[in-house]
Amino acid sequence: MSKTFTILGCGSSLGSPWITEHWGNCSKNDIKNVRTRCSAHINYNGLSILIDTSPDIKQQFKENKIKNVDAVIYTHEHSDQASGIFELRPFTWINKKKIPVYGSQRTINELKKKYTFCFFPKSGYLPILKPNIIKNNFRITKKNNSIYIKSFDVDHGMIKATGYVFEKICYISDCNNIDKKNYKHLKGLRYLIIDCLRIKKHPSHFNLDEAVKISNFLNPKKTILTNLHVDFDYKTLKKMMPSNIIPAYDGLKFNF
Repeated sequence: MSKTFTILGCGSSLGSPWITEHWGNCSKNDIKNVRTRCSAHINYNGLSILIDTSPDIKQQFKENKIKNVDAVIYTHEHSDQASGIFELRPFTWINKKKIPVYGSQRTINELKKKYTFCFFPKSGYLPILKPNIIKNNFRITKKNNSIYIKSFDVDHGMIKATGYVFEKICYISDCNNIDKKNYKHLKGLRYLIIDCLRIKKHPSHFNLDEAVKISNFLNPKKTILTNLHVDFDYKTLKKMMPSNIIPAYDGLKFNF
């Protein structure tokens, strides 16, 4: 049995390159600059947990050889995090039951509005998802296997998104501010995966200076920068950072 965490996608809302073949500062010759939209996967001794359903989820699953999903946890409902939701349908046939999905009250409500057919019977189609409202801490269990996850609100522009902590790993993909009262969840981290959209300041995301500042303050063993805009060339950004801070790339995987 094993415990692994995989960055399935680490790109911003348009990915890298854009559909127009705009690469920004990214070298076309480095595969690590090809970024799909943000999502991640937890393999917890065979328990398969997906973080967000990006529009690129089918490609991400194929490239990472993921064959099943036992549960999904959502950071928020924005399209770059959620619009691949209907790709979950085949897993309801495999598992012969609805897939449990977890999120804040606000996120689940918004998902139900946007993707009604996934939660309620419509036009002859059966619902595929079972919503679970999370408050602070929760468990996801499959048979004798169980993972304990902490959750907390973070600011993401005009909305609240959710950060998650498990096994001293923290995932915050979309954020421009963390309330100091939530720093208690972030002590002694092994890995901090954190939003780092651009070089310039942004109203709903951390920029590079802000992400580095948070990393220096929390002092995890390793920080991984995600949600990367085409501002950032992988090799250039890696050279700029100290050894404990690295840029994400699609398919980055570590054991825990």
